[in-house]
Amino acid sequence: MDKKVLRKLFLGFIHIHILHHAKKDPIYGSWMLEELREHGYEISAGTLYPILHSMEKDQLLEKEELNVNGKIRKYYHITDKGESILTEARAKAYELFKEIK
Repeated sequence: MDKKVLRKLFLGFIHIHILHHAKKDPIYGSWMLEELREHGYEISAGTLYPILHSMEKDQLLEKEELNVNGKIRKYYHITDKGESILTEARAKAYELFKEIK
């Protein structure tokens, strides 16, 4: 199948995945890349970081910068708006998966 088409389709799943993990614990980019790879999403940092920035701009995530071993690491956690969107996305995904299963 066309990788470009699949990539567009999976971008929504990636957003939901990010919100899911950011609700459990704060996330950071390199950890999220590894987590997504474990689930078969082969994306680069050049794809992930703009997604995180856009989710922050849309007020779905909030960023906190912490010094970790002398380096600044940007941690993201879910906002109230992000939780609301995640709840709705889960319900829609559940309905879709029930139908296509």
